[in-house]
Amino acid sequence: MNLGSDQARDFSVPGFAGIKDVRVGVIGLGYVGLPLAVAFGKVFPTLGFDTNEGRIAELKSGRDCTDEVTAADIRGATNLRFASAESDLANCNVLIVAVPTPITPSRTPDLRPLILASEMVGRIIRKGAVVIYESTVYPGATEEDCIPVVEQISGLKYNADFYAGYSPERINPGDKERPINRIVKVTSGSTPEVADFVDSLYGAIIEVGTFKANSIRIAEASKIVENTQRDVNIALINELSIIFAQLGIDTNDVLDAASTKWNFIHMRPGLVGGHCIGVDPYYLVHKSMTVGFIPDIIRSAREINDGMARNAVVRLIKKMISRDIAVKGSRVLMVGFSFKENCPDTRNTKVIDMVADLKSYGMDVDIVDTWAEPERVLEEYGLHIASSLPQTGGYEAVVVAVPHTDIVGGGAEGLRALMKRGGVLFDMKAVFKAEDSDLRL
Repeated sequence: MNLGSDQARDFSVPGFAGIKDVRVGVIGLGYVGLPLAVAFGKVFPTLGFDTNEGRIAELKSGRDCTDEVTAADIRGATNLRFASAESDLANCNVLIVAVPTPITPSRTPDLRPLILASEMVGRIIRKGAVVIYESTVYPGATEEDCIPVVEQISGLKYNADFYAGYSPERINPGDKERPINRIVKVTSGSTPEVADFVDSLYGAIIEVGTFKANSIRIAEASKIVENTQRDVNIALINELSIIFAQLGIDTNDVLDAASTKWNFIHMRPGLVGGHCIGVDPYYLVHKSMTVGFIPDIIRSAREINDGMARNAVVRLIKKMISRDIAVKGSRVLMVGFSFKENCPDTRNTKVIDMVADLKSYGMDVDIVDTWAEPERVLEEYGLHIASSLPQTGGYEAVVVAVPHTDIVGGGAEGLRALMKRGGVLFDMKAVFKAEDSDLRL
C-alpha cells in the first residue's frame, strides 16, 4: 500500500488530536531502523536519519550493506528520504528511536547511544509530538532514563506537551521469510489515547497485526523475555552438550531421538552471539539486581553460553591430541565469522572468542566468510578474512562455525580436501552427517 501525503493527512485516532498529518522520523538506520523506515516510507512521509554520512550516501545510492532491504525496496518507499543533518528531523512529529543498546566490557547496560538519541530528540521535538522507542531496554528505561532527558533538553512536559510510546523491534537479521511487515508488533503508549495512536500507526505497516500492551513497561519487559527465554533454553542444550561430550555420546543424536516427542523444544548446541540473545539478558540481570534479586537461572545461562567458544576449542584440541596432531603451530581454517548463517551481521559474534582462544594455544588461524564484509571485520575486530574458500589447504583442522549455505551446500568433501590426512573436520552445527565429520558439538 502506498499512501500519498493527502491520504496520510487523514490519519488520526479518536480521543488523541495531537497528530493528524503524520510525518515520521526514524533515528538510526541499522538492522532495525532501515527496514522500519522503508516500511513507513511506503505509507507516510518519512525521514530516515543517521549520523553516519557514509551510511546515508550508501542508502541514497540504493545499496544496503546489511542486506536487509534491496534497492527495489528503497525505490518502492516513495515517501522516504534520507538525511544526516539533525535539522532535517525538525519537521517530523513522530520520532522513532532505533539505536543500538549494547553492553559494556563488564556486561552492564550501555545506554549512551540511547541517551544521546534522547538528547537529540529533546532538541528537535515540538509540542504535540510523539517519540517512540524501539531499542531493547530493561523495563522502565524509556520513562525513567530517556524521557527525563527529552524533558530537560526540550523544556516540554511529558504527557502534556509531548507523548511517548514503545514498540520493541522484532527484526530477525537475514530472515527473508519474515520481514518486518510479517511479524506481529507489540505496541504501547504513555496514555490510553496515545497507545491507540501508536498501535494504529504500526497497524498501517504490519500486515499480520499488532498487540497493544497495557503499558510501556510491559512492552519493554516482553522484548527482554523473548530473548532471555531463548538464551536459557539454548544454555540447557549447550550444558547437555558438555555433559554428553564427557560421556562419549553425540548430543545431536540424542536431540534427534528426543525431538520425536511432540512437545520437545527443538534446539541445537552452538555459539550464542548477535545483538539480541547474547546481549539483552544482561539488561534484565542488571535491572533485577537493582531491586535486590539475583536472577540465578538467567545469569547462569549467560555464563554457559558465553563459555561455549572456549569449550569448543578445548574439544577440538583434545581431538587433535588424540590423533597425534601437534597443537602449537598447527593451521586451522575457521569457516564463518558472522553471528549466524546466511547473514552478514558480525555484531557480538562469538567466533572472535574462538579465534582468540585458538591463537592463545599457538595455532595459526585463517578465516573465511562469504557473507561478512572484510572491511567491516577489519575495522571492528582488526582481523583479515577471506570471502571465499582457499584453493589449496594443508590445514590440521577445519572448523565449520557458521554454516552459510553457499559453503556447506557442497558437502563435507570439499572442506576435507583442504585438510591434511588425519586432520579434524569440526562440524559445530551438525550440518553434515555424523560419519562425514570428525567432531560435533
